[in-house]
Amino acid sequence: IEENLIIDISESNKGKEQIIINKKYKFNFSYKRKDNSKVYKCTEYKKINKCKSFIILNDKKEILKYNSSHNHPENEYDVSLSIMKHKIKDGIELLSIPFGIKIKPLYNKISKEMGLICPEYNSIKSQISRNLNKKLPSNVTTFAEISSESEYYKTKRGENFMIFKNSNLIIFQSPFQAKLFREYNDDIFVDGTFFIAPKFSYQVFITRTYAKELDSFYTTSFAILKNKEQETYKMLFEKLKKKNANTCNYNIRIEPKNLHCDFERAISKAAKTIFPNTNIKYFIWHYKKSLEIKKNKLCNNEL
Repeated sequence: IEENLIIDISESNKGKEQIIINKKYKFNFSYKRKDNSKVYKCTEYKKINKCKSFIILNDKKEILKYNSSHNHPENEYDVSLSIMKHKIKDGIELLSIPFGIKIKPLYNKISKEMGLICPEYNSIKSQISRNLNKKLPSNVTTFAEISSESEYYKTKRGENFMIFKNSNLIIFQSPFQAKLFREYNDDIFVDGTFFIAPKFSYQVFITRTYAKELDSFYTTSFAILKNKEQETYKMLFEKLKKKNANTCNYNIRIEPKNLHCDFERAISKAAKTIFPNTNIKYFIWHYKKSLEIKKNKLCNNEL
């Protein structure tokens, strides 16, 4: 084992434990062995470098084994970003009441303590906001506790925008968003995010459309989902379709030509059930990522 290894504890964007070595390399938790020691793999192992470096720690965070065969450059800035986010999150969690917390002085204090390349404040503002929101007390802990009626479900014009709720799904769509959904549905773009999802849910699911006359993309609905099951997506698409088809007296058909999504099969299968004539088009970013992973697997098998 190399001497003078400095270990920092951080966490990944998904909240999993992360180990940082010498403020240069990041290792994400992979699995726990029978002797309770933990194996962490370099964060580059799933990327194009396919780095095989790993580290094994016991339950006291002592190094049992370190494979330092990194095949990529050090990334001090990316490492510093992770450390800064984690330290600020810890600082927020130590507070019993987060209201009125002054984040900038906390950032300044930590940046001086870190003594390495430090990320700019603006680069971590969104992460800080998420940590603060999760710290704020909430009266809602489960889907069942969510009220079917609330003053918060209305726009400033008094228009209701919570259009559907069951035990797995809540859909929000304002009248203006509904109008865009009805008039510009040749191409519908959908995706989910986990970072802003409430604690009692799994993800926030968003639909968007492209308005050709305005040359702009617009969000046409938000939904909070308890899971990522096909039946939940099916219910989401069905309610959006029926609600918007029945809103006007006109004979409106909601039948998108193309639905753009990632490679999650539950989404595409649900969409084809509700919109049988639509073409499923997958996001190019996800496609390129899948090709990259497949290429790495093939290359490793040949070596």
